[in-house]
Formats: sequence, C-alpha cells, structure tokens
Amino acid sequence: MNENIDRVDNPIIKIENLSIAYDKDKFAVKDINVEIEKNAVTAIMGPSGCGKSTLLRAINRMHELYPQIETKGDILLKDENIMDMSTIMLRRKIGMVFQRPNPFPTMSIYDNVIAGYKLNGIKLKKNDRDQIVEESLISVALWDEVKDTLFKKGSFLSGGQQQRLCIARTIAYKPDVILLDEPTSALDPIATARVEDLLVKLKKDYTIVLVTHNMSQAARISDKSMFMYMGNLIEYGNTMKMFTNPRNPKTEQYLTGKFG
Repeated sequence: MNENIDRVDNPIIKIENLSIAYDKDKFAVKDINVEIEKNAVTAIMGPSGCGKSTLLRAINRMHELYPQIETKGDILLKDENIMDMSTIMLRRKIGMVFQRPNPFPTMSIYDNVIAGYKLNGIKLKKNDRDQIVEESLISVALWDEVKDTLFKKGSFLSGGQQQRLCIARTIAYKPDVILLDEPTSALDPIATARVEDLLVKLKKDYTIVLVTHNMSQAARISDKSMFMYMGNLIEYGNTMKMFTNPRNPKTEQYLTGKFG
C-alpha cells in the first residue's frame, strides 16, 4: 500500500484496486486501495472533479445509475463483496444522504421516515412503525420539533430540518454505513453546526463517510481524512495529523489554499 495511505485497526469497508470510468478508458477514479474504519467519521476532500463523489457513490453502487459506467476492482463490506449483493440489500446496509435535502414532497414527515420499508414492500405493525419513526427522529434531534406535526408534509420544514429528516429516513433502515455527499453545502451556518454535531453523535452507532469541500468541516468532525487529486487517492490517515503535518506536498498545497 502507498506509504501515504494508512491501514486502520477495525475496517468495515475495504476498497481494493478500484477504478471507475464514465467513458471508455477515461477514469474518474484510479486504482484506489483504502480501508474505512468502523464507527468513525471519514471525510473525502479534494478539488472539484477529483473523483471524490464518484468514490463515495461507488460504495453503495449509486454510480451505476450512469450509463456506460465501467468499474474495476472490489469493495468489501464486512469482507463481503458488494458487487455480489443485490442493490436493494446493499442500500439497506449502506444508506445515502445527498447534497440538497430531498424529503419526498408528497409524503408526511412520518411516512418519509419509514419510506424505505414501504418502497421495498416491507409490512410493519403500527406499533413497530411508530417506534421506528420516534427513535429515528430522536436520533437526529428532530422529534421535539416535529412530534406534533408528524402528519404534515416534510416540505414545510426548514432546510436544516429537512436534511435531518433525510438522515432519519436513512437510519430508520438501520444501515451499517451512512454516506453523505456534501450534506451541509445548501444549509446556513446554524443548520450546518446542528448537522455536524449530529454526525459526531451518530458515529457511536454508524460508520459515516462524507464528501466535503469544506476543509474546516473535515477538521472539526472527521476522525480520518482522504485527500484525492485527479482521480488518485494521494493521502489518507488521521485528520489532525494530515492537517498539521501532511505527508504529501500536494496535500499541503491543497490545505494551504494553493489550489482547489
């Protein structure tokens, strides 16, 4: 393994020789080898177009929604190859939260939280549904704000509340891993701080991987950081060590604002 890429003690995900091309032989991600630690927040950083969102989406095969995608290599979740799983089962184990809050506009707050069960035809007793909704909303610190309006549409909530609702919808399914693609870029500073606090608390029960353009966000909340450049993973390790003593000159140039 590259000397600038750390091993981890307790990996839940292992990415091995991963390359992804959107057009033939035009690779957005090139030969990535990395391990993601369980119950930690891992940030993926790098300039626009460096492949970080492609890498994130590959972890639950969302990148396959693009036509003509070519994928080489393996991604293992608890030593099981995700390429061998059905996408339905995989996305139960690895949930995704997107850049802009996207609660289902025609559904109530309550139905948004349990949407994954409904969409997959999983029938639950009312008591079980109620418990899942309450526990999920408590987990994202939203229950007290919405418990009296559970059957109103989620679209009346503020942007920060909508994003926490989307996180509740993801954790209602009890995944192992939560992927987040710039989850606070559309939010104001107060809402951003609430989501960041939430992610730090959630790592006790989940493994969290997020793409962020915001270096100070990575420094505030992540345990591990990856720095990507032109499709390559340049450096990976303890966030504080990377920010105070980067091992690769490109990492240092990015962190000091020389490019990006």
